[in-house]
Amino acid sequence: MIEALRNAWKLPDLRRRMLYTLLILVIFRMASNIPVPGVDRQALSAFFSSATATSQLAGLLDLLSGGAVSNFSVLAAGVYPYVTAQLVVQLLLPIFPKLEQRIKDEGEEGQRKMNQWVFFVTVPLAALSAFGQAQLFRSAAVGTRPILPNFGWGPGLTLPTITMLLTMTAGTMFAIWLGELITEQGIGNGLSLIIFGGIVSSVPGNLRSIAETDKALGVLIFLVITVLTMLFIVFVQDGERRIRVQYGKRVRGMKVYGGGSTYIPLKINTAGMIPLIFAQSILAFPAVVAQFFLNSTNPTMRNVANGVIEFFSGKNVWYAPVFFLAVVGFTYFYTFVMVEQQNLAEMLQKQGGFIPGVRPGRRTEEFIMGIYKRITLVGALFLGFVAVLPYIVGTFMTSNQMLIQSSGLLIVVGTVMDTMRQLESQLMMRNYEGFLR
Repeated sequence: MIEALRNAWKLPDLRRRMLYTLLILVIFRMASNIPVPGVDRQALSAFFSSATATSQLAGLLDLLSGGAVSNFSVLAAGVYPYVTAQLVVQLLLPIFPKLEQRIKDEGEEGQRKMNQWVFFVTVPLAALSAFGQAQLFRSAAVGTRPILPNFGWGPGLTLPTITMLLTMTAGTMFAIWLGELITEQGIGNGLSLIIFGGIVSSVPGNLRSIAETDKALGVLIFLVITVLTMLFIVFVQDGERRIRVQYGKRVRGMKVYGGGSTYIPLKINTAGMIPLIFAQSILAFPAVVAQFFLNSTNPTMRNVANGVIEFFSGKNVWYAPVFFLAVVGFTYFYTFVMVEQQNLAEMLQKQGGFIPGVRPGRRTEEFIMGIYKRITLVGALFLGFVAVLPYIVGTFMTSNQMLIQSSGLLIVVGTVMDTMRQLESQLMMRNYEGFLR
């Protein structure tokens, strides 16, 4: 692997791509420390030191943003509004079959239109997320000292409020733009690397917190848990079910073409890390919306809002089972969306291939989908277990912080593996030996 990285560094275009990716990540981390105008930093620090349900929710949002919420920076909303917008568009497409078929028929142009719709949905979601986070900190005053003294819609407050919301919305779009730059001119999936940078940046702080709570033995235990979880993730991520495919021979003139056999690798975890990101984004959304009703004049509405925040802050005993079921459900949903987009049965039929013992066409499609339903159960349970591992660890240890949250660890490992594969493909194109076996 070191030799392969050395070969990649020797190639000017790959070296430029690697340096470009690192530069964008550095810019993202620098922007994550730029606070939104009008924040009382001392009151914000005191708020995160408290142990209320609201501060626990803010801690969960801080984990998703890679530390940007604790600074209440311009990137506090992160790229999750974009991820949520992707989910919304993908959920709406099956409702309109003709529109879905048109996008498939148009190919790259249809995908471009779909991406435009995702961006259109992202902007209001980013503004809504920004308002929800601002409302969260506005209602979470420490003593008599407000965190956002200039937030509101009263006389003299409207302009600062609009400025704050526009700044945070622009910060989300800026983070998405940085991710697109990495995808186009760097190495790897840009948005995944942006999320990766935020997660990895929290490791030093988590290590210090574990050392203060569980001392040296706790650090050692969490290191062992992290390494074992990484091995488990890599093992399942690379797991696949191979389906044998036979290609018929074709005679043209005096020559014989085709023939032979190969296989289709069906991944156990086809959806990758996307279900975890979806589940985290969706489960954090109700608590963000509930912030709008904390200052309601209706006592029942305030109590409901407080209950929603307490449940979705991650500390409720029922949150882990709901998180587990959400991850399993999103795994099945995203897997089937990807399988339908691939349309393997039609592709095999066009190429003259068939699965021995299975009729081409619809029977082949049903056969492949049946296998996916079985192997996806393993992948879904695996993702669900990884998602709730911190809550399991928390029942035995004083701290359930972990060096990297297991769901974040899956994102980190998946992002690193995808980036390594892309780097290897670039090396193979230049006749260098890769480092993946």
